Amino acid sequence: MLSAMSVYCNAQSSFQYGIIPSINIIKKFPKNWSANFKAESRQSIYNQKLKYDYLLTDFSLVVTKRIAANTTVGGGYLLRAEDGEFENRTIQQISFSKKYSGFRMAHRVMTDQTFAKNSKPELRLRYRISSEIPLEGQSLDVKEFYLKINNEYLNSWQGDEYDLEIRGVALLGYSVSTVNDLEIGVDYRLDSFIDGDPRNRIWLSINFFHSLESK
Repeated sequence: MLSAMSVYCNAQSSFQYGIIPSINIIKKFPKNWSANFKAESRQSIYNQKLKYDYLLTDFSLVVTKRIAANTTVGGGYLLRAEDGEFENRTIQQISFSKKYSGFRMAHRVMTDQTFAKNSKPELRLRYRISSEIPLEGQSLDVKEFYLKINNEYLNSWQGDEYDLEIRGVALLGYSVSTVNDLEIGVDYRLDSFIDGDPRNRIWLSINFFHSLESK
């Protein structure tokens, strides 16, 4: 571990700062089905120098089904528009959640496959642990704040190359109404540290959620 830390400290790290706003539309269906449509944009404001740069836009749809009290499975599709080209991604996932006294914890295992015209397919295996903590009582009610914390590990294989990305997210959320939530916070991502110079990306994450049904 000390050796790995030494390699990281001695490597030439790069830093990028930017904004990731997103809009989520959630719809529930009979028999424990639900769908989440998400539109997300990524914009850089600093990458080794102060400069605004539009990076990409993602459109995704993920459909899930609750198969047990605390378990859901799902699949979906993501379309990415970047540099005038498009990437296609297929998604599969399973999630487990449990409510404790004063907070909820969830685990998600996801696989995805990304296909683009001028690059090799990328396969990823992801694990995320997350907690949602009401800040004004034991449960979240309308007009109350909450804290959401995520930690995710993304294994990536593309051709004969492997990389690991580590993400840490801390968001302050507010339940605006029975159908709307707003979150804002920091999304930190570290990758390229195994065989290259570490890349640090720090995003201001702004997420809006709208449910087509009241809570």
